[in-house]
Amino acid sequence: MNPLNSVWGTIIAGFVLALLFAFGLSTEGAGNPIEWTVWIHVIMGVLWIGLLYYFNFVQVPAVGEATADSGGPGPAAISKYVAPRALAWFRWAALLTWVTGMAALWKMGILHEAATFDNFSFNSSASVIGMGGWLGTIMFFNVWVLIWPNQKKLLGMVPATDEQKARAKKVAFIASRTNTLLSIPMLLGMTAFAHGLPF
Repeated sequence: MNPLNSVWGTIIAGFVLALLFAFGLSTEGAGNPIEWTVWIHVIMGVLWIGLLYYFNFVQVPAVGEATADSGGPGPAAISKYVAPRALAWFRWAALLTWVTGMAALWKMGILHEAATFDNFSFNSSASVIGMGGWLGTIMFFNVWVLIWPNQKKLLGMVPATDEQKARAKKVAFIASRTNTLLSIPMLLGMTAFAHGLPF
């Protein structure tokens, strides 16, 4: 049975391969709970931000073109089959990214310093990752409080009038674009924590 024939088979095989590398390359022989948390955080973050970019760079423009194409199939296929599945992965990846990020900061012993920008001194690498964490928190809020409830209206999962759908479309769009904007400095905060800021 080829694991590449299913999504879950591929995911499980990827984890098995990663664990084989981890055990094969390990010189410690003991578990590293911080790395477990950060590793899952990064996987979920890649999924979350990857889908965010997919929505903004691919799906939204494609739906616009499909709507404008009077002779084409229209946006129904995306709205009925693609969007609900993508939004499910999107919102749960957002939750797991946020939870594992907070857990990683806690396990590293810098949650307070990150959350308060090192007691508002802005003098440590914890302040840098804190900036990324706060931006990620805003993005997480946008996913669950603004994007998802409004997308449910647009996809017909909850009843909504045409006026409510028009407002929902605007709110979801602005929240999604805000997340795309915030993702760029957020990722700087995540990478600069370990490597330093560019300047």
